[in-house]
Amino acid sequence: MLIHLSSPQLLDIVHPAARILTDIARSQDAEVGDGTTSVVVLAAEFLKESKGFVEEGVSSRVLVKGFRAAARLAENKIKEIAVKIDQTNKRDTLLKLASTAMSSKLIKRNSVFFADMVVNAVAALDQDELNEKLIGMKKVPGGGLQDSLFVNGVAFKKTFSYAGFEQQPKCFTDPKIVCLNVELELKSEKDNAEVRVEQVSVCFRDSLTLSLAITHLCCRITKQS
Repeated sequence: MLIHLSSPQLLDIVHPAARILTDIARSQDAEVGDGTTSVVVLAAEFLKESKGFVEEGVSSRVLVKGFRAAARLAENKIKEIAVKIDQTNKRDTLLKLASTAMSSKLIKRNSVFFADMVVNAVAALDQDELNEKLIGMKKVPGGGLQDSLFVNGVAFKKTFSYAGFEQQPKCFTDPKIVCLNVELELKSEKDNAEVRVEQVSVCFRDSLTLSLAITHLCCRITKQS
């Protein structure tokens, strides 16, 4: 039985040998982000082949020495067959890598579609830092996989909750954006909340001042555009 170890940190394992396999999967996931199942299968095969030698009384030091020698041979072979990536075929190589990483995932059938999206997202990052935390994913219920899209910028998941939003435009081209440190939306008060106004004139004056400031700012933006 083969268990797909896409999230090895969620497993609570007591058996020593199984814990070693999960540690290997965690290391692989931390370094590469993929291939957890492959390293577990490979490590399990090593243990299977070593079992006969252990039963015959072969020292564990000899087995470790053999594994290290095999690792050096494998590393040298990888360097021999390595393909150099230049700027001419960089994107094609990245697309192949992304498609290969998705071959064992549920989106395998749409690997070509998502591989192009992933490469575009990585290409939009600062190539010197490549901070993958700047790539966010917003999940929207409904639709199909092909409805997914890549936004080269900043995206907010926001719903329309005010009256008459059906008649408002949903798309703007080259808009003027203002950043405010105050909320314009009305929020319902908590249960049993009390609002006490000692001076009506002060409350009205503060509200009027904020409204005039926002109106003045909007007029300035409209004139500049």
